[in-house]
Amino acid sequence: MRKISTLILSLGFGLSVNAQTLINNAGFETWGGNPAPGVNTEPNGWYSNKSGSGLASSGPQTCFQDLTIKHAGTSSARVVTTYYIIAVVNGNVTTGIVNAPNSNKAEGYLSTIHPTTTSDKRRMPFTARPDSLTGWYQYTQATSGTNPTQEQGKVRAILHKGNYYDPETPVAGNHPDSSMNKIGDALFLTAMANNTVWKRFSVPFTYTSAAIPSYIMINVTASANQLTAAPGITGNGSKLWLDDLLPIYNSVGVKEASTASSVKAFCYDKIFYVDFIARTNAQSTLSIYDLTGKLVTEQKVDNDKLNSIDMSAQQNGMYLYTILGAGYKKSGKFIIE
Repeated sequence: MRKISTLILSLGFGLSVNAQTLINNAGFETWGGNPAPGVNTEPNGWYSNKSGSGLASSGPQTCFQDLTIKHAGTSSARVVTTYYIIAVVNGNVTTGIVNAPNSNKAEGYLSTIHPTTTSDKRRMPFTARPDSLTGWYQYTQATSGTNPTQEQGKVRAILHKGNYYDPETPVAGNHPDSSMNKIGDALFLTAMANNTVWKRFSVPFTYTSAAIPSYIMINVTASANQLTAAPGITGNGSKLWLDDLLPIYNSVGVKEASTASSVKAFCYDKIFYVDFIARTNAQSTLSIYDLTGKLVTEQKVDNDKLNSIDMSAQQNGMYLYTILGAGYKKSGKFIIE
């Protein structure tokens, strides 16, 4: 009788979970889907200076897929600050567009819309209000330049509506002021020191509006000081590795329906099941996290059968999951007891 009750409870969590919004390609597993001249590869849904505007695309590649140093899965994102001809180009990866109107770094900015090709909008959909942002990183400071030991990496996530620009304050009329579109943001800065093992970070979102956002803009750089190559800090060679970004929701609910109704997910007797009603020959990726944001397991599941994942080695409690396939994403919570 207890197992039957557990199954009914677990089915309730699996089929009518609070499907929290997650970040697209947060583990930097898929690359090469953003064709642009001169770009060897970029993470799908993310961009670098090579697909930017103005002088940005003429600089060196600063974003790379790292198949060796990764927290989980098959790869991580590595951004590298690199000296190029007469200046240092900050290592970067973003969900938006890297813009360099001229050689004055103070006028450079990131945006969700191209400054001249207005049909080019790079806005990652995100319609939730998480409590915090977590992720995993490694960092190596600059090896040369002025005050290289003052270098630090940066991850900034901005929840917004409409278009957005970072930094927000215009310089010499380089972009509009869209600060009124901000709903909240989270900022992580690495220590001014090397960190050669994977370390988890967690930073809170600070909200300036009670509205529900439409998008999230995430900007990552190996050099937190935008004016790297100006007097002061002129580091060359800073490297930031980033993997497994996860928004955390501490307000637990069970009312939002699944975003992929043809996929059923539930836990029974410490086995997590993923079942595909519409059988196909494709595969999807299942990721399971604990409530601290730690990736418990990530594996491929077949879309033509009922998949079973043994969770008996995990402690009792609530877990988050996401199932990502072609054209859909399903996420939610389940309980092991």
